[in-house]
This record gives sequence, structure tokens and C-alpha cells, in this order.
Amino acid sequence: MNTLRRKWLRYFAVLLMGSVAVWGVYTVTRPPDVVVVRLGEPYEKVRLQSRSTLPVATDENSIDLRVARPASLRFSDPEHGFVTPVARLLSIYTSQHGDVSIVTLSPQTQTLPLAEAMAIALDLQQQLGRRGWHPIRSSGFAPISNTPAMVERIRRGDDPHSVWQVAGKYQVTLDIRRFVHENRPVDERYLVTLELSGPPLTEIQPEK
Repeated sequence: MNTLRRKWLRYFAVLLMGSVAVWGVYTVTRPPDVVVVRLGEPYEKVRLQSRSTLPVATDENSIDLRVARPASLRFSDPEHGFVTPVARLLSIYTSQHGDVSIVTLSPQTQTLPLAEAMAIALDLQQQLGRRGWHPIRSSGFAPISNTPAMVERIRRGDDPHSVWQVAGKYQVTLDIRRFVHENRPVDERYLVTLELSGPPLTEIQPEK
């Protein structure tokens, strides 16, 4: 009986170690979550076509629908689409008819040093530029740039941001802001935020 029990214990241990190994490989190789969205689509369509933890919409949460696990955003417009890094904070807002109207996210999984946050913002702006987006009101909302003046504004907490539009259909607002932890006030950590929306768009005014 003891011999049989020992055999079962060895078998169970091998099975357990094998399961842990398989789970470890899965967590490393599993494709990251992604939210695939176009503005104006029904939210339920977005939820079903995405590989994510977006919740089912209910009367209680139908305005602000958030992922529970980090996911990247793929804006799937065939002409003007772009992809973000994985975001821990990603929310979808819907209209009264249940269609996607706004997406907000911070395309990172933790606060970052300024150089890393800057790299994310610059890459997103480059994607927008390649897909036909144009910055508007550049005199007041200049595109984010890795220049001494812009870096100083960001570090000072001015929250500089740029506004991009395309084809009179979509708008992206992008910014970098300093995140001050109450227990580490001298740490320099930063958050990039992106908001994607449709009409009504910010009015384009003539540059002076």
C-alpha cells in the first residue's frame, strides 16, 4: 500500500511540475491582449472581435467599460489606423445607442522614466503622421518633441499635449504628464495618455 501510494505521489508530482512548466510557457508565449476597435461600431462587436477582458455591457457599466488585464489598442480604420503599446488602463465609452464613441488609455503598464515615456509618445505621433493625421493648433498644442524646451515643460508639470485630426472624422489628443507618488515625491515618473474620439472635433483655427 505504501509503495502504491509513493508511486501515486511521484506521478502527481511529475504531473504538477509538468503543468507548471506548461503554464509558464503559455504565459510567456500567449499573444498579448488586444482591443480591436473602430469608432461608431457597436460595443458588443468590439468586445467579441477583441482578445481582451472587456466586460459585457450592462446598465451599470455601459458608459465606462474597462479592461481588467493589460491590452494594446488597434484602431482598425483601414486608412488611418494605428497600434499602441500594451496598456494597463484602457476604457471605452459608448453612446446612448451602445456604439463606441471615445477610447482613452495610458499605453504602458507602469509609470516610466521620461525617456521611455517620450519614446512611446514620439512613436505614436510618427504612426499618426504616416497614416494621414495632422496636428492642429500647433502654436498652442505643438506636437510632443524631445527638445530641451519641451522636456523642461514636461518636468515642470505643464502637461503639454498635441491634438491630431484626420479627414474630419477622428481626433487624437496625446500628452505626457509627470506622476508624483505621495511616498516618493522626488521620483521622476511619467504617464502618456491618449484619447481617441470622433465628432464633434476641436475646431481648427487659422495659425497666427
